[in-house]
Amino acid sequence: MSTACYVRVSTEEQNLERQLQSVQSYSEDKLDTVLSDLQIFRDKSTGTDTSRSGYRDMMETLEKEDIEHIVVHEISRLARSLQDLERTVSRITDNGAAIHFVRDGLSFGDEKERPMHRLQMQMLGAFAEWQARVKQMNTKEGIAARQDEDDYHHGRPPLGFEKDGGRLIEGSNYDRVCAVLDMVQKEDLSKRKAAMKLDTSRTTVTRALERNQLYGL
Repeated sequence: MSTACYVRVSTEEQNLERQLQSVQSYSEDKLDTVLSDLQIFRDKSTGTDTSRSGYRDMMETLEKEDIEHIVVHEISRLARSLQDLERTVSRITDNGAAIHFVRDGLSFGDEKERPMHRLQMQMLGAFAEWQARVKQMNTKEGIAARQDEDDYHHGRPPLGFEKDGGRLIEGSNYDRVCAVLDMVQKEDLSKRKAAMKLDTSRTTVTRALERNQLYGL
């Protein structure tokens, strides 16, 4: 039997070490798992569904191999949709494995769960889904509110955006810009390094952070 750990980040650096330390420590301290029996599955994604390669690999491995436990740092890392969360937890436990959410203090399928745990999971899952939808809505509203402002009709468009017939639209690097700015706002990345990653200036990064609604921050 082995233990699988799942981590998901928006970029390669964002909170990766923190999540890895969390799931590895839990696996060793709480589940008595040695590192050689630990499988790590990773995703770099900003999506809100479960169509991710690391996630798919983990679930396929679960159905083919003897995995006893799956450890995730927190519920929002596994899914941001309550429906997908409940489906995933059921799929894991139906395959004879237990799922552990470290930060949330919840476990399912280990015969130690309490009736209140299921309700807590549903509440946390619903809140994560609500957060994701509010973030998307704020971003769209922020863009719409600025469409008629002169600043966006004259001169260069904001970082991560393009202009289409005088209208502001998301550029091809918009998702990456959002992820990097999120890291800066959380103090996981300096403005200087953010500017290097986005091939722009620190001034442009600062200006983008001042327009945080454009990026759902």
